[in-house]
Amino acid sequence: MVNFACGMITMGYLVAGVFFLRFWTRMRDALFLAFAAAFGLLAIHEALLAVFQIREEHRSLVFLVRLAAFVVIGVAILLKNIGASSCGHSSTGVEPKRVARRR
Repeated sequence: MVNFACGMITMGYLVAGVFFLRFWTRMRDALFLAFAAAFGLLAIHEALLAVFQIREEHRSLVFLVRLAAFVVIGVAILLKNIGASSCGHSSTGVEPKRVARRR
């Protein structure tokens, strides 16, 4: 039963990864590619746990894969925010409206 649940979680991560990969092909935004890679790493993590049935005390090395996924997400968000602030654009790509002052 545990292997079945791990398999379902792995499939969910892969579906999310493909979803973000599809957005990356349309928009070419590196943030989407980073999320796709992170979800791929999370899928690998769950698959390793299910296939090799690693005992509790030896799982710490496998959790490094999970840590790498979250580091990829964090770095991608930081790079996106740094790039947006250096160009003077908002991170959403939508320019704020300029309000004309009355005299």
